[in-house]
Order: sequence, then C-alpha cells, then structure tokens
Amino acid sequence: MESFTFQHDVKTYCVTASSFPEGIQAAHEQLHALLPQNDRRNYYGISWQKEDGSIIYKAAADSMETDGNELSHLETFTIKNGPYNTLFIANYAENLDGIKRAFDLLLEQHEVDPNGYCLEWYIDRDVKCMVPLGKEYRPFTGLNKE
Repeated sequence: MESFTFQHDVKTYCVTASSFPEGIQAAHEQLHALLPQNDRRNYYGISWQKEDGSIIYKAAADSMETDGNELSHLETFTIKNGPYNTLFIANYAENLDGIKRAFDLLLEQHEVDPNGYCLEWYIDRDVKCMVPLGKEYRPFTGLNKE
C-alpha cells in the first residue's frame, strides 16, 4: 500500500453506470465515445455505497479547457485534493477480481474517510485503486503524539 496526494481538485465529466458491476463497461464505452482519449486526459472509475447497500458507479474523465460546450450536458464530479491510500494493479483486465480485493483491503484501514469514495485511476493497462483519507489523518513523521 502506498500513499498519494492530489495537490488540486480534479474536475471530471461522468457517465453513471446503469448497474453495478454489470453496467461498468458500458459506462466507460459511452464516456470514451464522448471524450476520446488523448495524451493528457486521465480516466477514472468512482464509486460509493448508498444507504440501502447498492453501489453507485461513475466512469469519469478529466475535464479539459479545450472541451467544448457540447459537453455541458454531462454530469460532473470533483475528485477532492488531499491524501489517498492506494494499491496498484498491473494489467487489470487479466485480474478484475484484484480491483475488488484491493478496495476490500483499502477500506479496512482506520484512516479512510467514512464519507469518501473508491477511485480507480486507469493508466494504460494498469489501474491505481485509491481511497481518500479522513480529516483526522496525519502522515506518520515519527513525531506525531496523541
């Protein structure tokens, strides 16, 4: 497990999956059709559990200054700046169960933000699974005292 810090909020455009996990691929395909890949656009998966136990999943991509007004109908989501715990999965397509196992492990950590979300950051064939840390989290410096 590693830590990662977003230095700034990341604004994204989203497509909500019709179901979880069955609708994930279709949501990503729809998003890629609307926002073709380029060298600077990052793609994500964002999910969280509702009170009734169901899961909301959004395929997301960076909002860029060059995007036109024709995208204004899309949903948006802001990935919050701050610290995240992460697990990296190489070649995720050959290990889809690895994503679930990664989030199971990440969500068990005591410093996770209970009001946060699960974030998948797709990097070529790999994925970085991430969860934001709560406001009480302080990086260990060896000097932290209760």
